[in-house]
Amino acid sequence: MISSDELTGKVLADRYSIEHKVGSGGMATVYQADDLKHDRKVAVKVLHPELAAAIAKQRFLREIQIASQLQHPHIMMLIDSGESDGFLYYVMPYFKGKSLRELMEIERQLSIEKAVSITREVAHALEYAHRQGVIHRDVKPENILMHENEPVIADFGIALAVSAAGGDRITEMGIYLGTPEYMSPEQASADRELDGRSDLYSLACVLYEMLAGHAPFTGSEGRAVMARHMMDPVPPLVTVRPDISSTVAYAVSRALAKVPSDRFATPAEFAEALAATELEPSHSAIRSIAVLPFANMSESADDEYLSDGMTEEIINALTTIEGLRVVSRTSAFAFKGQSVDIRTIGQRLNVNSVLEGSVRRAGNRLRITAQLIDIADGYHLWSERYDREMSDVFDIQDEIAGAIVETLKFKLGDATETRLAKRYIDDIGAYELYLKGRYVEKTRTRDGLAKGIDYFSEAIEQAPDYALAYTGLADSHYLLAWYRYVPPNEAFPKATAAVAKALEIDATLPEAYTSQGVVKFYYDWDWAGAESAFKRALELNPDDAVALHGYAELLAAIGRLDEAFTMISRAHDLDPLSLTINAGLGWISYFNRDHRIAIEVFRKTIELDPDYVFLNWFLGQAYMNRGMKKQAIAALQRGLDRSDRHPGMVAYLGWAYAQSGRRDEALQILHELEGRAADSYVPSDYFG
Repeated sequence: MISSDELTGKVLADRYSIEHKVGSGGMATVYQADDLKHDRKVAVKVLHPELAAAIAKQRFLREIQIASQLQHPHIMMLIDSGESDGFLYYVMPYFKGKSLRELMEIERQLSIEKAVSITREVAHALEYAHRQGVIHRDVKPENILMHENEPVIADFGIALAVSAAGGDRITEMGIYLGTPEYMSPEQASADRELDGRSDLYSLACVLYEMLAGHAPFTGSEGRAVMARHMMDPVPPLVTVRPDISSTVAYAVSRALAKVPSDRFATPAEFAEALAATELEPSHSAIRSIAVLPFANMSESADDEYLSDGMTEEIINALTTIEGLRVVSRTSAFAFKGQSVDIRTIGQRLNVNSVLEGSVRRAGNRLRITAQLIDIADGYHLWSERYDREMSDVFDIQDEIAGAIVETLKFKLGDATETRLAKRYIDDIGAYELYLKGRYVEKTRTRDGLAKGIDYFSEAIEQAPDYALAYTGLADSHYLLAWYRYVPPNEAFPKATAAVAKALEIDATLPEAYTSQGVVKFYYDWDWAGAESAFKRALELNPDDAVALHGYAELLAAIGRLDEAFTMISRAHDLDPLSLTINAGLGWISYFNRDHRIAIEVFRKTIELDPDYVFLNWFLGQAYMNRGMKKQAIAALQRGLDRSDRHPGMVAYLGWAYAQSGRRDEALQILHELEGRAADSYVPSDYFG
């Protein structure tokens, strides 16, 4: 800790007279002092010695000089800075009033009018600074000071200056520039190229706290809070402030979007949105929907593929509606067979409407019911029952989607386009086989994937021009290799041939381009070809979470981490409970060498489903990269217990044993792999 004697004697004696220490933050120690030249009280902030030693001093001072040019009524000026005898410091006017934090400790929840007024003034100050090219990077209640009931932002540009001057060394030291409760997802993921939309997110967190009495995400450990910013949906403000207007609720929700491009473009736009005229109650703004798995009410459990298929087809139909966000299948199906309150579902999936229904089959007769429910009040917006023949199943899907469009149209605007999803097949028998294939393929087991190949092959035999069935065939083949059940050179060529046939039949099929991207990325190592395929898939279906995820992992692998985070965040927004997409968020941090955040994300994903055993494999790798060998071995052993000793888990555990000096146990693993390789496929790299 720096003493006032050191400062007075070595550094600042000729300019400032240090009176006493005021406090200490994450980057600096603050002292009250007298400005000897101008006879005024000032706050001298001295960077912690370990931080000062890690950064380029001249670069830091240049960045501080840029920030000192800011002149705005809601920005506290930087009046001096310098370096002396190894100390780096900067000086601001001494402030006697309360910070916003202190105000919020007195008034746990501010009035909506007061909170919005403070936010709008801070937003205009941020807008001014961003136009000058200065990002704050640490907007929080402690850095917003209340001067005669007007907010003034302190420490503008300091975190930016430290980041610019420290580069990779800051991350390597484990120093986070910012405060976890207010970090944007991209800042939490250690993105170095932040823009003003990161400050905007932080400001929205502050507004949320002023209204709710707590930040959107809290926790006892900073890394866990940062992971929540990346992964968790924001709890709706209306649940804690029922009197909030739809204008404010919408503005906060949009400003807290995970993906920067989904937020307001500038703080000024945020300020305008907060001041917009109220048009309707917040609960009626239906702009997002989750289609829950339709219940199978048939006598035979074997008909479950039909109810699942009906759900998936309606999801596909609704994704064509402009202005409506539709949660992807994986997250919706996380609630299959569960009795969960509708409001809880809405909060976990971050939607404000839910479609649920049932399918009953008796011979060739179908009875399908469907209900559209408003999350805010539980009211049914629409419901219908259909009694038809099995041969009418396609028409029923179109009717349900069309009815929902009409119901939502006045809430989404009259310009909403009504486009039903493309119908790929009229052969009911082939369609049933396709649904059965997708149903078993999603088990991701060796047997499930093999059965999927059989079903897709039967569907193709019955309907040779069924392009979707070829994509199912391709996916089943490459997944067999992905999970190391069969050699890549056995599975991927078959996947390549199936993709080619699908595109020959229909060159506008987005699923085929997604499959093509995976094959080119993981087997051909054709980065350019894979990127072209993923881009084409997203041109045809911008809300394809699977394509977004695949593209994100490609971008991360080739070092384009900022773009990778944007893609995986969009995928997560569409499919927040997908285990693979949540794991993908962790992998982006892993590739970014931020293994602490990767560990936290993998741990949170395991909480979603402890049976997703491969997450223990990923977690073990992240622990090993942090030098946490005991934790790595424990994670890998948990995975082994649940995976029937998957050879990949076995091999990595052996490596962890070897790195930990546990030679005998490592040799046992090696002998086990050698024995298994005698009669089954074990990848050669597992022996490395």
